[in-house]
This record gives sequence, structure tokens and C-alpha cells, in this order.
Amino acid sequence: MSPIAIVLLIAAIVLVGAAEWGRIAGGRSLDFRATKARKRRKSNLHVVETSDTEEFARSVERDLAALPTIDEQDAKHR
Repeated sequence: MSPIAIVLLIAAIVLVGAAEWGRIAGGRSLDFRATKARKRRKSNLHVVETSDTEEFARSVERDLAALPTIDEQDAKHR
């Protein structure tokens, strides 16, 4: 094996080790903080229920109608 191949192999091993260090070391403290922050963010969320589904459907139809479209003839000229 050439010295360049050995150096590249060692560099790849170091790179994978650095990328996976959190999982290798256990990283429980980081996961705990992330979980706590996620729970805090989720506590502010709430479900919005609408009783007027027809108004929502009309709104969606209006939004879809307002979307720009590409004509087939324009697409052929491009």
C-alpha cells in the first residue's frame, strides 16, 4: 500500500470518528437539553379547529387559481 493511500485511509477514519463522536461518546447531556427545548417549543403549539370548512375550501381554490402557470406553447419555445 502506498503512503498516500494510508494517509487517506487514516484521514477517512478520523473524519468518520469526528462526525460520529456524539453517538460514540453517549452525548446524553446534549440530547437532554435538545429534548427539553423541544418540549418547551411544543408546549406553545395548539390545534386550530375551524368550523367553516367550505370557507377554507374556497380559500384554497382561490389560492390555486392565483398561481402562475406556464402555457404549453411557451414551454415549447424555451
